[in-house]
Amino acid sequence: MKFFGISLCAVIAMTATAYAASPIKQSTDNGQVIAGSNSYKTLYTFADDKDGVSSCYGECAEKWPPHVAEYWDKPRPPFATTERSDGKLQWTKDGMPLYFSTLDDKKGDTNGDGVNGKWKAARP
Repeated sequence: MKFFGISLCAVIAMTATAYAASPIKQSTDNGQVIAGSNSYKTLYTFADDKDGVSSCYGECAEKWPPHVAEYWDKPRPPFATTERSDGKLQWTKDGMPLYFSTLDDKKGDTNGDGVNGKWKAARP
């Protein structure tokens, strides 16, 4: 009986996580942006990505970590997921893969917006 209770709690926790992981709107000093619901940090798109395919790997992904989705996440338009070459799922908005920036320290930062003319804060 004790095992059943623990298992039930784990299932409930995973279900809650599945619905909470979708990106959200966030107000910043730079206007409304899309943020990761797990950290509330701003998400970005990369101009070199095409047709929902990420081109940010290696050193790029170290500086611009992909917003990874879990297989149980339930995306709702305009959000979806795309499979990365490493097999992980990455959140997308309107087909564009979403990334965090290591330039941002906290909720509301938009320090990655405009970097190299290729990175833009994702907007609602």
